[in-house]
Amino acid sequence: MFSNNTRRVCALDDGLDFEPKILTRRNFLNASLGAGMLAISGCTYSGRHQKAAKAVPFKRQTAALYATLPNEIFPIPAADLSKIPEKYYRKRIDYQTAEKPGTVIVDTQNFYLYLVEENQKAMRYGVGLGRAGFEWSGRARIAWKQEWPKWTPPDEMIARQPELEKYSVRNGGMPPGIDNPLGSRALYIFQGNKDTLYRVHGSPEYWTIGKAVSSGCVRMINQDVIDLYDRIKGSPPILVL
Repeated sequence: MFSNNTRRVCALDDGLDFEPKILTRRNFLNASLGAGMLAISGCTYSGRHQKAAKAVPFKRQTAALYATLPNEIFPIPAADLSKIPEKYYRKRIDYQTAEKPGTVIVDTQNFYLYLVEENQKAMRYGVGLGRAGFEWSGRARIAWKQEWPKWTPPDEMIARQPELEKYSVRNGGMPPGIDNPLGSRALYIFQGNKDTLYRVHGSPEYWTIGKAVSSGCVRMINQDVIDLYDRIKGSPPILVL
């Protein structure tokens, strides 16, 4: 289960380059998690009098998964895949688990998030995790989810960075947008009816996938969190290993 001291994390999430909050008496696991995507092999025939075409670094099907999303409320630019290790691209894989389909599993050892599917399959995504001292683990549930959420830094963060007062709860938080730390979607993690203040969310800083940089929450590429958001039904369980 989540520790009783897992309060006031994430500040309703990590603030991009904002400082993480200093938490005490926290017993967290070292984080590491990531997710892989499609690596499609192929070749082209150039003809007898032509030189062989140079191999492209990313295949079209992979690039399409992270292409521009112009129809979003706030259009999302394409991700530069050269900044994301290939093993963290979105991919459906064979996955042996006793957890029921629909369960979300966060593997902090490898920077992966899995959405368990039928027939021992799972959709795997790369994620970023919390810095040392801000990680978390246990069982909970995704109580609700939101498109283009606003972000409200906690008072502890505002005390260190007074310029963030304009985004405080008192002032209504940071409006949704492409630069909002929660990105395009957020999944809110509860234990029973109690908000843990942890989130699974998108991030404009997609180059941090596969790294421990946030203030405790699980961050995803915006295109990936939209895909996950659309697949999740009801209030599924979440297990953070």
